[in-house]
Amino acid sequence: MAKALSKSQIATAVADKAGISKKAAAEILDYVAELAYKNAKNSFTLPGLGKLVLVNRKARVGRNPATGASINIPAKKVVKFRVAKAAKDAILGVKK
Repeated sequence: MAKALSKSQIATAVADKAGISKKAAAEILDYVAELAYKNAKNSFTLPGLGKLVLVNRKARVGRNPATGASINIPAKKVVKFRVAKAAKDAILGVKK
């Protein structure tokens, strides 16, 4: 399996494609991440990739796998990323 791209590799690729400096590309990536963090509560969409959404999980009963004892898991908020259909199709191929 191929190694994941680092932030500097992504910045270099964006800089080459857009004809800007690597530093400017890195600043753009940082700004997009900052926007995502600020707006995730209302959902943040990256066109063509997916959407960050805030989801409320209900309280539930779980099990300790070591002892089998029941434990109560409290309700909480979690951030999820929903992958766009276009991204799924591009990565996995179109289902027939």
